[in-house]
Amino acid sequence: MAKKIVILGAGYGGVRAAKLLNKRLKKHDVEINLIDKNPYHTLMTELHEVAGGRVEEDAVKVELKRLFHRSKVNVIVDQIIDVDFKNRRLTSKEAIYEYDYLILNIGSEPAFFGVKGVQEYGFTLWSLEDAKNIRRHIEDMFEEASKTTSSEERRKLLTFVVAGAGFTGVEMAGELAEFKKELCYKYNIDEKEVRVMIVEALDTILPTLNEKLIKKARYYINKLNIELRTSSPIVEVSEDKVVLKNGDVINTKTLIWTCGVQGNSFASKLDITLGKRGRILTNEYMQSVDYDNVYVIGDITYFEEDQKPVLQVVETALQTADVAAENIVADIKGSEKKRFKSNYHGFMVSIGSRYCVATLMNKNVTGFFAMAAKHLVNMHYLFGIGGFLLIWDYFKHHFMDIKNNKSMVGGHFASKTPTFWLVPLRLFIGIMWLIEGLGKVKQGWLSPDKIFIVTASSVSGASQATEAVASASQAVSQAVPLLKQPPEFYQQFMHIFVEPFAYYFQVMVVLAEIGIGLALIAGLFTALASLASIFLCFNFILSAMAGKEILWYIFGAIALLGGAGRSFGLDYYVVPWFYKWWEKTFRGKLNFKSKKRGIYEKA
Repeated sequence: MAKKIVILGAGYGGVRAAKLLNKRLKKHDVEINLIDKNPYHTLMTELHEVAGGRVEEDAVKVELKRLFHRSKVNVIVDQIIDVDFKNRRLTSKEAIYEYDYLILNIGSEPAFFGVKGVQEYGFTLWSLEDAKNIRRHIEDMFEEASKTTSSEERRKLLTFVVAGAGFTGVEMAGELAEFKKELCYKYNIDEKEVRVMIVEALDTILPTLNEKLIKKARYYINKLNIELRTSSPIVEVSEDKVVLKNGDVINTKTLIWTCGVQGNSFASKLDITLGKRGRILTNEYMQSVDYDNVYVIGDITYFEEDQKPVLQVVETALQTADVAAENIVADIKGSEKKRFKSNYHGFMVSIGSRYCVATLMNKNVTGFFAMAAKHLVNMHYLFGIGGFLLIWDYFKHHFMDIKNNKSMVGGHFASKTPTFWLVPLRLFIGIMWLIEGLGKVKQGWLSPDKIFIVTASSVSGASQATEAVASASQAVSQAVPLLKQPPEFYQQFMHIFVEPFAYYFQVMVVLAEIGIGLALIAGLFTALASLASIFLCFNFILSAMAGKEILWYIFGAIALLGGAGRSFGLDYYVVPWFYKWWEKTFRGKLNFKSKKRGIYEKA
């Protein structure tokens, strides 16, 4: 009978565990169910970018159907209201899910520490919906400020307070400092009227980092004109003000609360032992101390190393997921279980779109290189769960689709030109390739008695080979070749792989040239035709059969890679159809067992 594994929550740890279990148990009779409140996985560490208007919401969510199509993992969108550990089942309003092994990845939630009014009047940044709400609210504040005639009301509307100077708070304030510039321009407001503040209860910021990086972060925060108030605990929040412990009052209609997290309150409703701050107590194998078949991963895990609880960061989620998944596999296979040992590679915090401070492998990195490392870490994670397509999506969202130059390289990748300007170039290169191909047909390239692309089998020796190549070059073009003779490695390649099948390769070259020409003229799969054009050109250059004129083909093909076939070409019709076919065939529409959009009962 198939073993049933249920993963509750598709956060960083849940997705990692599902991926690993699918890989390790491919040949075993198991059923893996991943249950989450959304049909997508959220990149929680990038929510500030959505809240601050740097990227759109699609940049921080990955559809689960893309990750688990054609795998053992069944994605279920449902709301779990209870877990019966003794009878091994989860219950929703409409269904019951039985399990042999359960992985709890229910995450954490903001902690408010009993501060009056925070939940009623403050914003949190702990979900995609939170980020979207903050973004809408900020724009609304600017719009209202542009219309009000009261200077006092205007000051309240244009004062934005971020509570907490940890990673999330500093990153959110950095985004606000950049976002205000474009909103001031949009609503004709003087930037000097806008206040962005960080209010922190401790006497320092970013306590996880060392003093040198903290100093760098402070400098850049000041450079962005962000007001920083440390040793200033908030004691009360109302609709239009924030009250500090020392009695100071900040008049504002915007408070973004990032002062810490605690275990998800759903855990407190379960029959399971909790550690500190509402987190579930586990042993070194990431098992609940109450149930051997229940594993706990991510932020909800409470496990101490050196008398300190493990950090609530992404690396903890991934590493606890690895341990939990491997131990379930070990239990099924009857092998030895793995103990958890944290191994943190560093911490990174961005301050706006162009600056970052980080500690990587115990080395301090700041500025451009730290920001580059942050992007690379994100892309490495995405590659691990979804391959190159997710990396391409990330690159598009963070570099090609950004507005107002809000990226580490400015707007250089985001500048766009209407593709209809490329139509004449596309037609020109297509016609030239077609002429080249038809010209070779007339020259006899389709005749097995005439071999142009390699030396004949009877030709031997370097001088004879060079002579034969020169002869072939003359047959192709009267231009002086860029290379006097093929490089040694290319001669070896031709001799071993091409020469035995010279005629067939020669026919392929002719058909490729004609095919590339027709494809470019028709505007059909233009990007692929352009890549083929570049590939063919380099082969001609290495064969010492092409002059400098061929460089026009290469650089022209590079220009055509940007979607030149979508204007007055068949790609206008074919590419959208192809995307739909790809989605249906290789990503598929998952058969969700429930359309409920929730996983935890609302507190």
